[in-house]
Amino acid sequence: MNPIRVKILRNGAKLPTYGSPEAAGADLYACLESAVTIRPGETAFIPTGIAMEVPKNCAGLVYARSGLACKQGLAPANKVGVVDSDYRGEITVVLHNHGSVAQTVENGQRIAQMVITPVLTPPYEEAQELSDTNRGQGGFGSTGK
Repeated sequence: MNPIRVKILRNGAKLPTYGSPEAAGADLYACLESAVTIRPGETAFIPTGIAMEVPKNCAGLVYARSGLACKQGLAPANKVGVVDSDYRGEITVVLHNHGSVAQTVENGQRIAQMVITPVLTPPYEEAQELSDTNRGQGGFGSTGK
């Protein structure tokens, strides 16, 4: 597999790293001049200090780190961030504090994880009718009965 090209944009920025040999996501690190405190219910933009070349026909999906989310209540505000393959700007993680106490993010702290995944981009076309299925128009909870 070809390596992902990463450009360092800020002093002290770290390349993404995998926490174990079979980890699906690579950890992203905060690149801060000073610590950032996020109060309960607030959101903060946390820079990583890096830009990268996500391969064509792929996306970089930015997910929460389970320990940070479960133990500190910090997770990406948009649940899953999407880094398109044609984006070349700085990767920024928008962290939201879902907890009841303020949390501080330190420089160099692992703040999220990125999974590189293939994507399909089929064209969309308008249709008057859609094919029938057993589920049909059954919505939320309709398959759990």
